[in-house]
Amino acid sequence: MQDAETRLLIVDDDEMFCHVLSRALGRRGYEVLVAHDAEQALSLARRHRPELATLDLKLEHSSGLKLLPELLNMVPSCRIVVLTGYSSIATAVEAIKLGAVNYLCKPADADEILAALDQQQGDPDAEVAESPPSINRIAWEHIQKVLQEHDGNISATARALGMHRRTLQRKLQKRPVRR
Repeated sequence: MQDAETRLLIVDDDEMFCHVLSRALGRRGYEVLVAHDAEQALSLARRHRPELATLDLKLEHSSGLKLLPELLNMVPSCRIVVLTGYSSIATAVEAIKLGAVNYLCKPADADEILAALDQQQGDPDAEVAESPPSINRIAWEHIQKVLQEHDGNISATARALGMHRRTLQRKLQKRPVRR
């Protein structure tokens, strides 16, 4: 059981996910704060100075990667795990460079999130893939990287990739390709 004084901020625009995760973490003794957008997250961080946070990579009107340094600037000691259903190597690397302590793919449960928040060092025994990623996976990661470079702007990303905007939207609605 966690000390009731430990504040954990959940930043995610999926209200059901927030509800389920906040209940699970509350039962484990955390004081849970929930924000559904960047403005709300910054306001809660300013007032409550959370020790821990989960941050969704893809917020409805913003990017978790843009919010990450702002949160850390406001609360430098906060340990942040980035969560995403749109994982890519590029965004994982950027999240860590920007100060996240870990990066998890959704779905992730409360125990996995707490373990990621608690992890102090890298794991030299982490599994190494037997085969390289598929061409489809590499394409997915490239699209995510270009989308990030264009601040989530679908039209600008489509132009940069040389594809029609609707084609890109269809590709983005699909789940990430398995390795």
